[in-house]
Amino acid sequence: MDKVNYQVMLDSIIRNIPEKETPPRLLMHSCCAPCSSYCLNYLAEYFSITVLYYNPNISPEEEYYKRVKEQARLLDRLPVKNKISFVEGKYEPLEFFKMAEGMEDMPEGGARCFKCYEMRQRKAAEYAFAHGFDYFTTTLSVSPHKNAQVLNETGLRLEKEYGVKYLVSDFKKKGGYQKSIQYSKEYNLYRQDYCGCIFSKREREQEKTARILEQH
Repeated sequence: MDKVNYQVMLDSIIRNIPEKETPPRLLMHSCCAPCSSYCLNYLAEYFSITVLYYNPNISPEEEYYKRVKEQARLLDRLPVKNKISFVEGKYEPLEFFKMAEGMEDMPEGGARCFKCYEMRQRKAAEYAFAHGFDYFTTTLSVSPHKNAQVLNETGLRLEKEYGVKYLVSDFKKKGGYQKSIQYSKEYNLYRQDYCGCIFSKREREQEKTARILEQH
């Protein structure tokens, strides 16, 4: 099956947004401040954005709250056209571990991650439906480690379930990931070196150890 260019689709949606005094309301699930920096700068001109921070996958607890703080700090500093609102979802690590049961040893980027995508996107869809948003989306596709095809297929499936439009994206395109690194430097953002869950942290530490051993 041919891959869809979701970035081209997003550009088309933006071009065809009707000119109104009030822009359409977009609920953007954010995985972290660095990833959201580019997405927000890109879309705030066209949408009235509310950031939903729902990431029960993040461990340990101190790491979760460190990332929440950075997200809120970024939103206070962004010089964007339309004001951005912020909603912190519940921190539910037990829900994540329940979802990941039986997939703990799968490599990062596989079925466990796809389930994690859906868990967070579903929460965004639920919130968007309950609060009357025009669109919902996620920042996750800005990362080169995240599967944009799966993210968008999941989002479009949830669109059918909840009746709220999913704003397709592949934010890593058009230099999005590199720009997120630039924004992180500009705003002095904390950039973590693992996705967030205990399994990705373990895998990253194993990689670091392997590189050290190779050097000796």
